[in-house]
Amino acid sequence: MKFKLKSVSLVLAGAIAGVLISVGLTAVAQRGQRAPLPLEELRQFSDVFGAIKANYVEPVEDKKLITEAISGMIAGLDPHSAYLDADAFRELQVGTQGEFGGLGIEVGTEDGFIRVISPIEDTPAARAGVKAGDLIIKIDEKPTKGLPLNDAVKLMRGKPKTPITLTITRKGETRPIVLTIVRDVIRVQSVRSKVIEPGIGYVRISQFQEHTVETLVRHLENLERQGAVGKGLVLDLRNDPGGLLHGAVGVSAAFLPSRVTVVTTEGRTEDARRKYTASPEDYLRGSREDFVAKVPGAAKTVPMVVLVNGGSASASEIVAGALQDYKRATVLGTQTFGKGSVQSILPLSSSTAIKLTTARYYTPNGRSIQAKGIEPDLLVEETPEGDLNAFRVREADLNRHLSNAREREEKPTVPRPSTETDRLRDRKPIEFGSADDHQLQQALNHLKGLPVALAKAKTADASGAEAAAGPRDAAK
Repeated sequence: MKFKLKSVSLVLAGAIAGVLISVGLTAVAQRGQRAPLPLEELRQFSDVFGAIKANYVEPVEDKKLITEAISGMIAGLDPHSAYLDADAFRELQVGTQGEFGGLGIEVGTEDGFIRVISPIEDTPAARAGVKAGDLIIKIDEKPTKGLPLNDAVKLMRGKPKTPITLTITRKGETRPIVLTIVRDVIRVQSVRSKVIEPGIGYVRISQFQEHTVETLVRHLENLERQGAVGKGLVLDLRNDPGGLLHGAVGVSAAFLPSRVTVVTTEGRTEDARRKYTASPEDYLRGSREDFVAKVPGAAKTVPMVVLVNGGSASASEIVAGALQDYKRATVLGTQTFGKGSVQSILPLSSSTAIKLTTARYYTPNGRSIQAKGIEPDLLVEETPEGDLNAFRVREADLNRHLSNAREREEKPTVPRPSTETDRLRDRKPIEFGSADDHQLQQALNHLKGLPVALAKAKTADASGAEAAAGPRDAAK
């Protein structure tokens, strides 16, 4: 059977596909000569197909066999490539608009189970206590071992006000945790802001959606009217799983000089090799109005801190990397997730498609963050005692993750459990932007020229003893 992959204008710069699927925009074209078909392997596929049709204990529809073959072929590539059936394709498109029915969690696959990448703040999942790194082993009464990611998404999506039971395992816990959660309409408010102190504004982006850039500009204008961008600005990208690629370029353009390079992508096709700059042609989509042109002038020059953590992925890493490379902002927090790949949506029909990894992306200075992440200029953990989630999963932890093409891949060190870790695990999650937000308080200290409480990264020497390591380039 021959499938023709059509050109399309969807490219993913978001986190792993899940209950909320993230999409970005660019053009993908199928050019050049196709490679010769592997006839021997196709004959083998045909033999297996025929054997199943003739001998399986129950009749199997042709469509099911072909669909499962496509799904398995793509799932074996990397954690971010997937087959999208009609429901998944529709949900992907709905997710970029910022409203859907479900639980509010980002998920991926790990060891055949469903892994929580990050709960979305102020959603049923977050309020129920779901944490990044949790392994979902049952959805209601259905085990998730071997369950395709798209099928898990379907099970967790549903009508608002209907209950669902998740059985999860969590590192450090000896028994599974059973959570009953009531689905709701998830409206992800992608941008929030407030005056954090006189003359200092705080802006949080929780996901890069269709209208994030436009909304960001309105928030910056409002902060300027309140006199809150004169002394400093904090951009909070913690637990931001990513989203639209053009949104990441637009957000970066709001704080950088016009026309500078924001991110480059490199892949096998000509269209996968390109440069995105802080210019309207690279961040506008479906609009003739250049919202970035309305950004208050102070936003381009005011001292700035970008907050990141292990839940900051892809599009948020593009922004943090660009602002860091141009020394426009100080990046403060912990190492980011490390998703430095781009996914393109290639339709198979009017209702189905494949999500295929087609390129790696690089920061303006040519850094690849794939399976590595952005290292903060100032290493500050969630609390003075350490991170609440010491076992957070990152890109380098995922099976079949794409390698880093330019730099030596370093898997983040997983801290050993301790009494202190057990005590922190039971603490209430940090409310980002609150008075109890330790990382935000250190960002304010940095903006005001006060000492910053840096973390001491734990490393192990040859004898297994732990030693303290300082932050990356903390003098910046």
